[in-house]
Amino acid sequence: MSEAVTEAMASNIDRIIELNLAAARAGDRQAFARLVAATQNTVTSIALAITRDVGHSEDIAQEAYLKVWLRLRSLRQPGSFMPWLRQITRNLARDHLRKRKSRPGDESGGDGNSETCERIASGQSDAEAALLDAEQNAMIRRALDALPDDSREVLTLYYREGESSRQVAHLLGLSDAAVRKRLSRARASLREEVRTSLARSLAVTVPGAAFTTVVTTVLMTASPPAAAAAALGLGAKSGVKLLAGVSAGALLGLAGGIAGVILGLRKWIRTSTDPDELEGLLRLRRAGLVTVVLAVGGFTISGFLPGWWPATLTFVLFVGAIGWQHMVALPRVLEPRWARERACDPAAPRRQRWQRVWAWSGMIFGAVCGGGGLVAGLVMSGRWPF
Repeated sequence: MSEAVTEAMASNIDRIIELNLAAARAGDRQAFARLVAATQNTVTSIALAITRDVGHSEDIAQEAYLKVWLRLRSLRQPGSFMPWLRQITRNLARDHLRKRKSRPGDESGGDGNSETCERIASGQSDAEAALLDAEQNAMIRRALDALPDDSREVLTLYYREGESSRQVAHLLGLSDAAVRKRLSRARASLREEVRTSLARSLAVTVPGAAFTTVVTTVLMTASPPAAAAAALGLGAKSGVKLLAGVSAGALLGLAGGIAGVILGLRKWIRTSTDPDELEGLLRLRRAGLVTVVLAVGGFTISGFLPGWWPATLTFVLFVGAIGWQHMVALPRVLEPRWARERACDPAAPRRQRWQRVWAWSGMIFGAVCGGGGLVAGLVMSGRWPF
């Protein structure tokens, strides 16, 4: 890639951030979507370099963008956006690795073997495609495992950015000399045929417009402080004060849990090979979105009603609905898949038990955090009755 093209690409990304950051901070989702489209290659590459798993890297990238969206109001300078985004991604990816290592019975390493086995056992027509995906993911993992730690990000982004060391240096906040040095060490660690195969695999797994759409859809369930403040400005100052006191704490406390639940469905939808299961999963996702909309409406209305019970009732109904959807309805939809897994893999029953334990723990933790946010909002508004 020529130096002029590299400089133009770097300048374009900087320009997109500069033009859209202020609007995104004010709650403009389309502006934030443009930021995602401009930076998603860098974010997913950083996550992939740490996790060495394509699917997990995209999940982590979505979580990173959600966290940035919720905290965007705290960012002042456009020049700080990329360093901030990179660090959030690295932290989430490292947390992901630590959690996987601490889970008993989870020795798959994330290479897709369990999902591939399941698809073959179910007799679905895309078993061959599943095998190819698993082999490609395993090859990426093996190649990245062989690299020095400080070279993985550089090499991954290098092959996803048209093999331009200058562009990689700009996106990672490094000097071109440092990037070239790390690339040299990385190349020395891999055989030529492995480098060729890795370059091809990294290029075909670059996230596209569909990834941006998924992130934007998830953002519909959460509002950053700026957007929440805009929604609160519905009328007179007294109305704003009531809404801020009762709703803001609970809504912001619930936002992370809501998004986590919806992100959790993505894995099952993405790997589904059963038409009936897929229909059930999509139905659950629609029900979840409707529940979220109703909850947001309930919290908004509760800001204008006297007493503590409207917001509390809304919260209880919301948690109950989400809990039933994801702790009762979802296992029913997935039971045929889990049965095939148990038939295919002797370790599956133990792994599934731990998955249920973690799911219940996450649900309880989310409810406790949301309840804490609700109490904080009631106390702020002077409506706490105890």
